[in-house]
Amino acid sequence: MNTPSKIIRVLVADDHPVTRKGIRTILEEAPDIEIIGEARDGVEAKQMVGELRPDVLLLDLVMPGLRPSKIEEWVRTNYPHTVTLVLTAHDRDYFLAKAVNAGAAGYLTKAEAPFSLIEAIRRAARGETLITGEQLTRTLSWHKEVGERWESLTEREHQVFALMVRGQSTQQIAKALTIKECTVETHIGNVLNKLGVASRAEAIAWAWQHQVVEEMNLSG
Repeated sequence: MNTPSKIIRVLVADDHPVTRKGIRTILEEAPDIEIIGEARDGVEAKQMVGELRPDVLLLDLVMPGLRPSKIEEWVRTNYPHTVTLVLTAHDRDYFLAKAVNAGAAGYLTKAEAPFSLIEAIRRAARGETLITGEQLTRTLSWHKEVGERWESLTEREHQVFALMVRGQSTQQIAKALTIKECTVETHIGNVLNKLGVASRAEAIAWAWQHQVVEEMNLSG
């Protein structure tokens, strides 16, 4: 068996050391794949892409620091030679839609068989797109049912909605945004109408159900 002449240089970005070690163990079985670096968070991943110029960025979706979708958008703009494969334990429509929109070449789960992961990296390095028809259907459905409603909110409505999800009252929201309470109530009414829900509680449940809480910067 001849060893392939071109070595695929891979950067692994995942905040879990055990996961990174497992990925390394799998990829070291492939003679044409070399792990050139391991990033522990989004900031480090972005820095290492710029320094190492990998052929493939293997990117986890839930890490500290920069949002993975923002990293991928940055990679597409600044280092188009590097293709991104998402490898995640979170096979949810929200995460899938963000990855597809950002230009990821593939969206894989951590339940993938070792051979499947190796083959996916090889295909991505050849310029193939691994997003499946089923994943595209899920992405389009998410945009229709969730994304369009979310994007219909104004910037101020997004701010009010985020504070609602934090559990703040009308008075607290008015103070935080330096606006009148009646204005807050108007914004809340608009949010409920645009989301198609009947109450604040339903709006908060909608945000968690569809993972748009990820867009609200509520980690602090």
